[in-house]
Amino acid sequence: MKRGHLPLTALRSFEVAGRLGSFTRAADELFISQAAVSRQIRDLETTLGEALFERRHRSVHLTDDGHRLLTILTTSFDKIGDCLDGIRSSRKQNSLSISAEPSFAASWLVPQLPDFQALHADIDVTVDSDSRLAEFRSGEAQIAIRHSVTDTSWPRSQSRHLADVWMIPVAAPVVLTQSVIRAAGDLLSLPLLHEENRDVWNRWFEAAGVTPSEAVRGVVYADGGLVLQAVLRGQGIGLVDRIFAEDEIRAGRLACVFDLAIPHGAYFLVARRFDQLTDPARLFSTWITSKFQ
Repeated sequence: MKRGHLPLTALRSFEVAGRLGSFTRAADELFISQAAVSRQIRDLETTLGEALFERRHRSVHLTDDGHRLLTILTTSFDKIGDCLDGIRSSRKQNSLSISAEPSFAASWLVPQLPDFQALHADIDVTVDSDSRLAEFRSGEAQIAIRHSVTDTSWPRSQSRHLADVWMIPVAAPVVLTQSVIRAAGDLLSLPLLHEENRDVWNRWFEAAGVTPSEAVRGVVYADGGLVLQAVLRGQGIGLVDRIFAEDEIRAGRLACVFDLAIPHGAYFLVARRFDQLTDPARLFSTWITSKFQ
């Protein structure tokens, strides 16, 4: 197909839909309607005379031809994005965009970032608090911090281990003065605070040798940063990442209820290519890595 006839708009919609595995998510990324994405891909398939997706009930899957085309397009668009970033970075040498998990951003990065800024006051930092994995496309974050219980790597990117996560039970001192806690089972009678679901508290009780007589209850928050804020306000006892709780415990605003800690995955530093980081991103990578050594 001649260059002048390449259906670039349709190819862009196809690449996003294939990469994300969803027409709906592609529409969100492209800021167009799902119907527009579907129409553009249909037009592309008509032009090629081949199906690129298998449409199933509430899901789409790439055909063999779709996989072939997606591989070429993703690589090509990434190279175009890298080139554009290189041209733009020549004018914005001292800017840094970081994507971080919301709980990590609020509970660790915000308190610690002034240290980085004191060392590199000439770097303009932007922090994007987002739980979705950064795609590192043109105009997006240069580097990301991600948490996972099971994964250690992600597609089209490189990752480096930052720190293991250990969950510990903590409470505001006022909560402990109002309660009698002698054994792990005593916590079942107190308000328990949860992150995303109640599974982690169940695992903690299992590790403590306690079998609850009924389902563990309590408020469920969307992320660990919200749990930490609720605990600091005396709303109950929470299982909190020890990384987040250390400074609060040293300051006397939190107390560790029991020494028992359970593992809950790890944090990773993620980039498309660590050997191609901009100078600000490289300096940030070195700084944050040193914080966890």
